[in-house]
Amino acid sequence: MPERIYFDNAATTAPDPRVLDAMQPYLARFWGNPSSLYAEGRQAREAVDRARAQVAGLFAAEPDEIVFTGSGTEADNLALQGALLAAGVSGSHLVTSAIEHPAVLACCRQLERLGLAVSELPVDGQGLVDPADLEKAIRPETRLVSIMAANNVVGTIQPIAELAQIARRRGVLFHTDAVQAAGKIAFDTRTQPIDLLSLSGHKLHGPKGIGALYVRAGVELWPILPGGGQERGRRSGTENVAAIAGLGQAAEIAAADRPGEAARLVRIRDHLIESIPAKIDNAYLIGHRWRRLPGHICLGFEGMEGEAIKLLLELDKEGIAISSGSACSAIHAGQPSHVLEALGFDPLKARGSLRISLGRFNTLEEAERFLEVLPRAVASLRPIRRLAKAG
Repeated sequence: MPERIYFDNAATTAPDPRVLDAMQPYLARFWGNPSSLYAEGRQAREAVDRARAQVAGLFAAEPDEIVFTGSGTEADNLALQGALLAAGVSGSHLVTSAIEHPAVLACCRQLERLGLAVSELPVDGQGLVDPADLEKAIRPETRLVSIMAANNVVGTIQPIAELAQIARRRGVLFHTDAVQAAGKIAFDTRTQPIDLLSLSGHKLHGPKGIGALYVRAGVELWPILPGGGQERGRRSGTENVAAIAGLGQAAEIAAADRPGEAARLVRIRDHLIESIPAKIDNAYLIGHRWRRLPGHICLGFEGMEGEAIKLLLELDKEGIAISSGSACSAIHAGQPSHVLEALGFDPLKARGSLRISLGRFNTLEEAERFLEVLPRAVASLRPIRRLAKAG
């Protein structure tokens, strides 16, 4: 039986062996507390400092602008809550988009109960925010704009530099949730006026349970986890040294390999995008054709949107792992996607996307096998007349 194919890298990625090698010493030998002054503590502190510089290098930032967190979700919450607590939540205003990850939208709902006003920008049918809408949405009391760099469901990449410039001109802090985008598209904090940026280790072939927040020098941020004062008082708690070392190694690899890796993934992605409709006549692409993450494809199947979960399970039987949407909302798989509804899909169609997300270890040969299996899986759920050139 052929080896299984993993096409759900937007949900999580396999740790790179080089990342595991970087983590191992801090699990087995150098397990000291980084806050301790003796040799074991200094060894752990050196690992944390090295990883901080490695993560900073992914964004052309300074090491002391990186705060380690327990996840991308925590990094988003630290950005929003930290910035708004520093400014004063009650009476303040935040601008975000309708397609943000729940880590941002749920945080906004909590802050609204404390007196924050929130505006959600619409997106067009391809998932793009219109910069003119942001310009109009900013008020005198606006303290923060939070727009994700790339969407986890449809893969569309936002015009982050332009949106951040608008916020900067209006004197408003700009945060981007770059959990899906970090390591896949370029960020340069020297030229892009991003004030806060979130990332997660397990989305770029690093470990789970570790994230980071870039905080531009001079930005005031209140801690949401006060305690012993680690991370310069912004995120207390004894550091997860092994995971931090793994994130640092993952960031260094991503920074070095990104241009070539992105080009390789775009070739496989575009081959799939062009080949699938030639084999399945009711298949359609969701999201922007070109402004999308290098390895990200979101598909719908006209008239079969209600069969998305069955199709996912049929592919799983064939040894192929893909997603019917965001893994973060898998427990709500029967509900419409708020992202697809924001793109204009009706509730039925908003339940029916199929997400294919490629990563470092995927190959063109795997894509070819997928192109053989997918038409059969679709045919098993609908009459054969629905297929154009299957087989």
